[in-house]
Amino acid sequence: MKTITLIPGDGIGYEVTSSLQKVITAADVKIDWEIINAGEDAYKATGQFIPTSLLESISKNKIVFKGPITTPIGSGFRSINVTLRQKYNTYANIRPIKSIPGIKTPFQNVDLVIVRENSEDLYCGIEHLVTEGVAESIKIITEKASLRIAESAFQYAKTHGRKKVTAVHKANIMKISDGLFLECVRKIAKKYPEIYYEEVIVDNMCMQLVMHPENYDVLVLPNLYGDIISDLGAGLVGGLGLVPGANIGENIAIFEAVHGSAPSIAGLNMANPTACILSATMMLDYIGEQSAASLIRQATAYVIQEGKYTTQDIGGTATTTEMTEAICRYIKG
Repeated sequence: MKTITLIPGDGIGYEVTSSLQKVITAADVKIDWEIINAGEDAYKATGQFIPTSLLESISKNKIVFKGPITTPIGSGFRSINVTLRQKYNTYANIRPIKSIPGIKTPFQNVDLVIVRENSEDLYCGIEHLVTEGVAESIKIITEKASLRIAESAFQYAKTHGRKKVTAVHKANIMKISDGLFLECVRKIAKKYPEIYYEEVIVDNMCMQLVMHPENYDVLVLPNLYGDIISDLGAGLVGGLGLVPGANIGENIAIFEAVHGSAPSIAGLNMANPTACILSATMMLDYIGEQSAASLIRQATAYVIQEGKYTTQDIGGTATTTEMTEAICRYIKG
């Protein structure tokens, strides 16, 4: 039995992480959940936004599922998401963006994967006031991190039968920093001649994705562009409530729903559990439970396409509990 650290998070986090636990149990996967929270609720209970006991649990278990955590804008504690990624060097953020039958959007054949560098760029948080009214943030791009994320992107493409990798950049303006990123991706691309490689400037990439998303397969990006493009990609397929995510390092992996904590609907039993459940299938793949992961994906897709037990945000009237129970019924046959 695998022991996995579970961070419920804030707001709707308790509800959607409960859903994934029920679905995994329905798929007959035995997991010992070590539940320790972080964020606002954890601070109220322990006086720490990231309790020491949580850090000990992550270091011991190596696998984490994290619910949505509230991050104040402009002040307050630093993003716990970023803090955990940097502390445990989960340098590759993997986010599959795939159309789901039954979800009405202008795009019905999207199937791409965003591989985002997760450890540096402007997210290093190196910023200061130069003088009154002038702030400066420093963008860090390193050869080590760029080579590493490029290798992750091409290896993902090879392992999953993908045919193309697109590097997204702004090297026409940031010739040194983004230029270094491109130089590193080109170096790795030469190792994978069977995979088509191309480069697209980030602003053009935004336009192309809302015009011809079917033209793209695997995108590899520095941290900031990856953050922005991954949310744009989620919009193509119906929103953040439908998109899974994983943060993979050398020996620690953190899986997470990428949407917010939605405090306005917390406790109302109306949150969409899809992103959490699909993120859990990425976790199951990671621990070698591919059959269960595939079954859960099929069950989730069936329930959404059928439309009888879907939450309000995707056109239904079901509660979180009802949608979760419908997925569990399909799994159990």
